[in-house]
Amino acid sequence: QVHVVESGGGLVQAGGSLRLSCAASGSFFRINEMGWYRQAPGKQRELVATITRDGSTNYADSVKGRFTISRDNAKNTVTLQMNDLKPEDTAVYYCNADITTMVLRRSDAWGQGTQVSVSS
Repeated sequence: QVHVVESGGGLVQAGGSLRLSCAASGSFFRINEMGWYRQAPGKQRELVATITRDGSTNYADSVKGRFTISRDNAKNTVTLQMNDLKPEDTAVYYCNADITTMVLRRSDAWGQGTQVSVSS
């Protein structure tokens, strides 16, 4: 079983910064890609940023140049540094880990989500 826990959400004014952290724990063979997704009220969950095990990154166009994703493979953690936040960034942010299980199957693990609210 894999546990994914996010932290670091909160309320910030427009133009401010927040740092989200996520840690995966449990029994697995390897964590492959990790990423952050978000879901605003009344909208579908969308990709924010992903990072592969070797550090290759992918960002949604709406956050390019403002958000930075990074990871520590030794600690099974991923971080999202969010700068120049805008009210439209308000959402629940979810951490995702693409896992290879101990029986070498792929599986998705999600955190419970952390609220990010940006006031204008």
